[in-house]
Amino acid sequence: MRANVLKRKIKLRLKRKKRIRANISGTASLPRISIFKSNRSIYLQAIDDVNAKTIVASSGTKLGIKANKEGAKKIAADFAKALKDKNINEAVFDRNGYLYHGVVAELANSLRENGIKL
Repeated sequence: MRANVLKRKIKLRLKRKKRIRANISGTASLPRISIFKSNRSIYLQAIDDVNAKTIVASSGTKLGIKANKEGAKKIAADFAKALKDKNINEAVFDRNGYLYHGVVAELANSLRENGIKL
């Protein structure tokens, strides 16, 4: 039963992800910020979909940050600093099928607080 529930949750998240990605895309001047979260860590990427390149990436495992709200604030601050070093102040937020709640919402709000316009 437990494996079936997990498979269904993943299937529904991927379904939401496809629906979201049909409407958003990133460019070099307006990259797509994609989030992936596991139970242990958070990963962020700024992606240029036109050239299929990752502009900036940040990982909670490299910074030693846990996947909670406090960790989301820290990784967002680090990521915003890296984006500003590349002269990027505006981006499109891709929640990657996750609900805009908890860690994902905290991450987006922290990016806004650090000067990235979403």
